[in-house]
Amino acid sequence: MSLKSFAAKVFAKNVAKKTAKWVKDPINTQDQVLTELIAKGSHTKFGKDHKFERINSHTDFVQHVPIRDYEELKPYVEQVVQGNENILWPGKPEYFAKTSGTTSGVKYIPITKESIKYQIEASRNAILNYIHETGKSDFVDGKMIFLQGSPEMIKKNGIKVGRLSGISAHYVPNYLQKNRLPSWETNCIEDWETKVNAIVEETMNENMTVIAGIPSWVQMYFEKLNGKTNKKVGELFQNFQLFIYGGVNYGPYRAKFENLIGRKVDSIELFPASEGFFAYQDSQKEKGMLLLLNSGIFYEFVKASDFFENNHERLTLKDVELDVDYAMVISTNAGLWAYNLGDTIRFVSLNPYKIIVSGRIKHFISAFGEHVIAKEVEQAMQEAIESTGAKVNEFTVAPQITPESNELPFHEWLVEFEEVPNDLFKFIEIIDKSLQKQNSYYFDLIEGKILQTLKITKIEKGGFQDYMKSVGKLGGQNKVQRLGNDRKVADALIEFRKP
Repeated sequence: MSLKSFAAKVFAKNVAKKTAKWVKDPINTQDQVLTELIAKGSHTKFGKDHKFERINSHTDFVQHVPIRDYEELKPYVEQVVQGNENILWPGKPEYFAKTSGTTSGVKYIPITKESIKYQIEASRNAILNYIHETGKSDFVDGKMIFLQGSPEMIKKNGIKVGRLSGISAHYVPNYLQKNRLPSWETNCIEDWETKVNAIVEETMNENMTVIAGIPSWVQMYFEKLNGKTNKKVGELFQNFQLFIYGGVNYGPYRAKFENLIGRKVDSIELFPASEGFFAYQDSQKEKGMLLLLNSGIFYEFVKASDFFENNHERLTLKDVELDVDYAMVISTNAGLWAYNLGDTIRFVSLNPYKIIVSGRIKHFISAFGEHVIAKEVEQAMQEAIESTGAKVNEFTVAPQITPESNELPFHEWLVEFEEVPNDLFKFIEIIDKSLQKQNSYYFDLIEGKILQTLKITKIEKGGFQDYMKSVGKLGGQNKVQRLGNDRKVADALIEFRKP
């Protein structure tokens, strides 16, 4: 065991002890976070506008601070972007994470000195927790790759602007700098395909032990490695043992990944966003990600089924239940107050509080009142893959409201297969039955002959990447929308339909 490997185990043990303290006292931990946030924000423009001096409890907070999404918070954000101080948080933010929203155009998410500290700690602690749980630490001596956006930044009114993953690249600790790939020059390449090709050249002869990124883009990297070397990734990188991912559900990709790698490797799921780092997988044996309660973020939860009702209830941690989809609302030390993140989560454990990401509050299909969400389609797809041995590169789902020939409407699944199942009708049947089992509304619509059984449109290999490239969202933190209540994505993908 190397000195670095031994030191990592000692460090991991200390971090595990600190984590255990707040895990054992979750409600008080969150109460304290809210108190500290209100105290910090009370002298800001937002705090004065919302009478923070009168807030002494969560009930007060609900009364004075309504839930807002980015568009509704934008008047305040724009003042920060213009360089004004003490608007949402004391002083000015250190950075803006620049993202492209589906409804708000370009978004500037403030990142403060306090919030970036917790972002970096959380990503570090996820790996240290893995070391503490498994006892495996030899991988710290190998090379690690993080597929991410360019670390180059611009300045806007004195505040640095970049992508979150690029901002994070500036905070890689010194003891890992020699282990990190790709090189800074390669990481700065903007064109994603050119960048991945350069990463392949830099890494294919290295001792890669950790690989991290959004699954769909890591898959592209693996496929290029296979094509270049004619070897499985696990054969090429014999010490590769840990895959770290976030952004999308890994389940539908798992079979394809294991085929590309040639063996199984451990994985860690993360739940980061420009707005904060919310959870990470803390166990290789149990489902779910540990919700981070001591990271400068106060959480509220609204039942997804009630979210668009005027009288919805804003719950705190002590009120949540298992297996209910909640819209997650956050207040943070970056100055986001009662902010609708847009993600829906589901608790799979209340001791400790563990979650899975179940979808997006705006990404669903309910063209006929079925309320189908991302988690349901992903689970159905995973069941079909496991039952038939099919391999799927990517997919998305959309309603077909006005089909031809006067047939009943249906859900159209646009699927890029790596290996098409021998019996496509069986594959469809498994998906449809799974959806009916998970979603009573969908079941009723099928039974009542309002909807017919779903249909699959096969997309040619590479079609999803070509589509993402065509809309300027190839690589980086971009990911394919899993489902939508309209046909905007579906109709664009039809161009890449398999003949």
